[in-house]
Amino acid sequence: MHSAFPKRLKAARLQAGATQATLAAGIGVSKQAISQFEHGRKSPESGTLIRIAQFFGKPVGYFMRPLSIQLEQVDFRKRASLKGKALEAVKAKVLDRLEPYLELEEILGIGIGFTNPIADVQITQIENAEEAASRLMEAWKLGNNPIPNIVEMLEEHNIKVVMVDADRQFDGLSTMVNGRIPVIVVNRNWDTLRVRFTVLHELGHLVLQFPEEAGYQFCEKACNRFAGAMLLPAEVFQEEIGLNRKRVALSELIPIKEYYGLSLAAMIYRGSELGIFTRGVANRFWKMRNQNPALKKENPEQFGHYLGQERSSRFEQLLAKALTLELVTYSKAAQMAGKSLNDLRKEHQLV
Repeated sequence: MHSAFPKRLKAARLQAGATQATLAAGIGVSKQAISQFEHGRKSPESGTLIRIAQFFGKPVGYFMRPLSIQLEQVDFRKRASLKGKALEAVKAKVLDRLEPYLELEEILGIGIGFTNPIADVQITQIENAEEAASRLMEAWKLGNNPIPNIVEMLEEHNIKVVMVDADRQFDGLSTMVNGRIPVIVVNRNWDTLRVRFTVLHELGHLVLQFPEEAGYQFCEKACNRFAGAMLLPAEVFQEEIGLNRKRVALSELIPIKEYYGLSLAAMIYRGSELGIFTRGVANRFWKMRNQNPALKKENPEQFGHYLGQERSSRFEQLLAKALTLELVTYSKAAQMAGKSLNDLRKEHQLV
C-alpha cells in the first residue's frame, strides 16, 4: 500500500467528521482494523479500499497520491476557538481544498509566492493598524472604494481562502502552510457581513507585525481595527458622517452598510474609535441593540441588506485554463474538483 494511504485515510475521515467506529461499521471491518490502517500497520484489501473510497465519495486514486501538504503543518495560532476533533476536522478540510489548488498552480507554472507589502510597519499601538491598512490598500491599488469581493481579491494576491462548514463558535483562523502559503479559513455559515470582517481580521494576523511582548487582546483589537479600516477608510467615513456626532440616525448609516459591506454594529464601533461618534451615541446604540432582537440580528428588511457575495472563482478559472491547454485530462480535472466526470464535462465545454 502507498505510504500516503494512512494519512489520506485519516484526513478523509476527519474531514467527514466520522469516527473510526463509524467508518468501520460503514465498510464492514473492525474499529481495530481502521486504527491499523491509519497507523500504517496494515493495508486494506482491494475490496475494502473500494468501500472506503465509496464511503467518502472519493476516487480510489485519492488515497494513493503523495501528500504535498502535511496535515501536521497546518498549524493555527494559539487560543483558537475550536479544539480537539473539531479543529482537526477543519485542518483536514483545509488540506483537501489546498492540495488540488496548489497542484493546479504548479501545472500551470504560476506558483507565485506571497510578498507582504507592509512587513516594515510595526504595530506598537492600536492606531498603527490604520496606517497598515492604508499602506496595504495603496500597495494593492484598492483605492477607497468598497471591496466588492474580498475573498477573490485576496486570492488574486496569492492568499488562499478556504470556506468551511463549522460550528457557530468558530469564525475564522489563519496560518502559513508549508511555511510559505498564507491561508485564511472562515466559517461559511455566518452571514456575508461577518464573513467579510472575519476574513480581513484574519488577514491582519497574517500581515501585521507585532512585537514579541504583544498580548493576545492587543493583537485582536489591532486586527479588528485593521479590518474596519480596510472595509471603511477613516477619511471616507468622516466625509459621510462628520466628526464628534452626538446623535446619529440609523437611516444615515444603513446606506453606508449597504454600499461598503459592514454591519451597523461594526460601524458604530469604528466610529467610536475614530471620534466620529461620542460615547453617548455608542452607549445608546448598544442599549437599543440589546433590547431589539431585530436590530441585534440586523434584520435586512428593517436595517439594510448588503447584496454582495464572498466567493472566488479562481480555482475554476485555472482548471478551465488547464483543460483548454490540455495540461490535464477531464478525468484528472474531475478528481481535482471533487466532481463526477459527467458534471465536469457539462461545466467545462470547450469551443
